[in-house]
Amino acid sequence: MKTRTLRNAISIALLVAITGTSEWAMAQDTATDTVTQGRTPMTKAPAKAQPKKAPDKPATPAATNLQTVTVTGTRIRGGSSPSPVITIGSEQIQQEGFTDLGEVIRSVPQNFSGGQNPGVGLVSGGSDSNQNLTGGSGLNLRGLGPDATLTLLNGHRMSYGGYAQAVDISTIPVEAVERIEIVPDGASAIYGSDAVGGVANVILKPDFDGVTVGARYGGATEGGLITHGYNATAGTTWGTGGLIVAGEKTSNEPIHSDQRDYTRSMYRPSTLAQGSDLRSGLFSLHQSLGEAVELHLDALRNERNSHIAYAYPSVYYLYGVKTKTVLLAPSLEISLPGDWTLTLSGAVGKEKNSAAQPTVNRASGAVTSDGLFAYRNKSLTYEIGAEGPLFTLPGGEARLASGAGYRYNDFQYLRGNTTIYGGDESSRFAYAELSLPLVGPEQGIGGIERLELSGAIRTEDGDYGRVTTPKLGMIYSPSADFTMKVSWGKSFKAPTLNQRYSAGYALYYPAATFGTGYPTDATIIGLSGGNPDLLHPERARTWSASLAFHPEVLPRLETELTWFDIDYTQRVVRPLVNTDVLGNPIYADFVDYDPTEAAQAAALSNASFYNFVGTPYDASKVVAIIDDRYTNASRQRIKGIDLSGAYRFDLGEGRLTVRGSASWLDSTQALTAAQSSYDLAGTLFNPAKLNSRIGAVWQQGGLTASLFGNYKSGVINTNTLDGKRSASFTTFDATLRYDTGARDEAWSNLALELSAQNLSNRAPPLYTPISPTYTPYDSTNYSAVGRFVSLSVSKHW
Repeated sequence: MKTRTLRNAISIALLVAITGTSEWAMAQDTATDTVTQGRTPMTKAPAKAQPKKAPDKPATPAATNLQTVTVTGTRIRGGSSPSPVITIGSEQIQQEGFTDLGEVIRSVPQNFSGGQNPGVGLVSGGSDSNQNLTGGSGLNLRGLGPDATLTLLNGHRMSYGGYAQAVDISTIPVEAVERIEIVPDGASAIYGSDAVGGVANVILKPDFDGVTVGARYGGATEGGLITHGYNATAGTTWGTGGLIVAGEKTSNEPIHSDQRDYTRSMYRPSTLAQGSDLRSGLFSLHQSLGEAVELHLDALRNERNSHIAYAYPSVYYLYGVKTKTVLLAPSLEISLPGDWTLTLSGAVGKEKNSAAQPTVNRASGAVTSDGLFAYRNKSLTYEIGAEGPLFTLPGGEARLASGAGYRYNDFQYLRGNTTIYGGDESSRFAYAELSLPLVGPEQGIGGIERLELSGAIRTEDGDYGRVTTPKLGMIYSPSADFTMKVSWGKSFKAPTLNQRYSAGYALYYPAATFGTGYPTDATIIGLSGGNPDLLHPERARTWSASLAFHPEVLPRLETELTWFDIDYTQRVVRPLVNTDVLGNPIYADFVDYDPTEAAQAAALSNASFYNFVGTPYDASKVVAIIDDRYTNASRQRIKGIDLSGAYRFDLGEGRLTVRGSASWLDSTQALTAAQSSYDLAGTLFNPAKLNSRIGAVWQQGGLTASLFGNYKSGVINTNTLDGKRSASFTTFDATLRYDTGARDEAWSNLALELSAQNLSNRAPPLYTPISPTYTPYDSTNYSAVGRFVSLSVSKHW
């Protein structure tokens, strides 16, 4: 057997058993839309979040709202996070032609499009999370994995999805979104587990008046991905509250390998992008109950059917996957004396992936049905928190936020109606955060316009152990033109439930498969699968420092430079990457030489046994037990620089806004303590070292036009000896939109939009895969869609 023999054998054994075989970068373009950082608390969301109402319509009274606008990255009301915050508002989403939040997050240079994202196909390397049967879109900040980025909806945790714990952000109807805030920095001291790469919070529009309906049609000019989309959003406000209801239905055809010249050598039928049918609905309500109490209720339900094909020399598999997700999140805010607020909140979520995988024999055409398999995830969170002032400092009020709560997750893998494996985890947590504004502008101290210190700490006590994560931060402005932020903290991620509870396997192999110098009849036992008793949380130490330049003499200019450093240890991996195991010091911690019969019996207990020797098991012939179960062994080091900026020009009756963002990433990994580090960033199936997006938006009256360029540097195929780097990938996106505005006629508030991605129809950089089963390009970094053109129309009443 060749490299990865143990894993390949496991895959073969499982084939039937399981599968059947900156803040500144994203600033808004108007004064009302701009989110100002470092100088003042965040202002209210974009004024153009929805179309204008007709001028003769009576004004709706403003709804009572007890809550100060939330800033992601801190629990202090009206506070500022010491970490950089990327804010993308609804107007920017509209200007750049994004039709779902998946497209939004894939445009962010700090985010890696690997993991769970459309177009990520069957890959022969990189992270185990590089897969996407569901057609969903998950955040993957800094390329640390979809399970190391926390995704929130109005501050609430959503249910995990699949086995990799990704959260599909694209099912949230984009028309109901006010903004998305992304903190690309460790945030476990604020939010707990998973917030290692960072956290993203999707904030819904609290006040929406009227009804908007829209339709969209598009497709790839080279064929495939024909897309039909329909959406409707309705809302109203009253004196004590408001609600918004949104729904969408979107379908798209797949892209097949024979629709692109450079993939026609793949086994057929193979899909380069999934076919998908999505139906999603959302409900959000806020209602004041008297003068001191306000109720919030958010609900989300969606269903997606996706279709994908993988092909091998003799057979091919036609997957049909149905995904259902539900979230219900109520909360109650109580205003207390002294400007204190008490919050009671909860969230319950469910997600189920059900997949059918017919196997087709290429020679005979015979179809074998392997039944259904499914992943089920359930989540429950509730907490109580309080926030308010403690005392007054020269720079303002010292404020404290504290609270406690409970979190529960359940995971099951099923074949038909039978649970093959699964488990749950629960944790209790408590947290506190303190903000100390020491100096403010009113004091007139030379060289110190603003100085604010902050500290946060959180303890989680779960069945995976107890973890305490602190975070310290400073915001310093020497003048009104500059703001510097520094943060240090610790973050963690609990092992996934799949890593803990996946089925165990004991594989009986000839010793010669994994080393030399042994008798021909010598054998080994190879272990694989979950490790519920030995896994513990992954841990990270994070640093970030940013400098923002926002000169008073040029109020329309905003720039930010950020440095970050993450030391991520005890990452859960399967440690064996090749068959050179026996006698190799790198793997010494995972090999038990000359095991006793008792040790062998323990290894074989609670594990499915597969014999690849050809003779009956003989304990006297076993020279080693090789443990390739999930274990806390890997260490990653991630560091880099982010740069972003925006500037707005008024030219005659129009306005031109130039904005952009770039991220340079350097990441390395060592799978074991004895192994030297090797590069991740800039290699196949890992994030490119340099990602950027820069462009311009022109607005005049109801006309908006935008043009943006996207750049990804090339990656090295580490499976070859020459270390050749692929070409870079540069594409251009354009959007042209016209909104008639409010009129006394049928054409009132009618919007037409023409959008095109990858205008030059750039093909992805190619490499030679190990088999025609795999795409000949890195699907985690580059896309085979090519030029995609769509036309949209919407009408607001």
